[in-house]
Amino acid sequence: MSRRRNRILRWPTARAWCRGLFALYFVLLGQDTVYAGEFPVADQVLIKKAERKLHLIKDGVAFRTFDIALGIRPVGEKEQEGDFKTPEGQYILDMRNSHSEFFLSIHVSYPNFLDIRSARAKGVEPGGAIMIHGQPNSPSRSEAYYDTQDWTNGCIAVSNSDMIDIWLMTANNTPIEIRP
Repeated sequence: MSRRRNRILRWPTARAWCRGLFALYFVLLGQDTVYAGEFPVADQVLIKKAERKLHLIKDGVAFRTFDIALGIRPVGEKEQEGDFKTPEGQYILDMRNSHSEFFLSIHVSYPNFLDIRSARAKGVEPGGAIMIHGQPNSPSRSEAYYDTQDWTNGCIAVSNSDMIDIWLMTANNTPIEIRP
């Protein structure tokens, strides 16, 4: 099912360009954490799968919202490895990778205890390697495809520019809730 996103094209300001170049400079040098005083840092991340939105939250208030793409079978909770679903539940952003197959990635601590117990009861493996990440470094499809489709194996994908902001505005061990 195709999903259209309303997008307004805006030329970034000089400040936004500098912020992005600053972040990219540190990412390319392999620095996994960049701190800058002007960036708010989320104390929670909230994903609303049905809305295809990722919200960065500080003190109970969403201060940034991003469009997302999900696993190619986005409806329902992840049940097993290879089901192409994005998990639902409470997790932690626990690890960063600046050298992944995608433009930056932040690991989500799926599976948790409940996910493992549920998979074992069904006699299947729960899967893993769920990430928030940017676009593929070596795309196999058009940009329009990545902008309009759920295309991941179960991860949460955002644009590369949004990934820089998420990278800078979250820290390791930030709680993430993924809702249907």
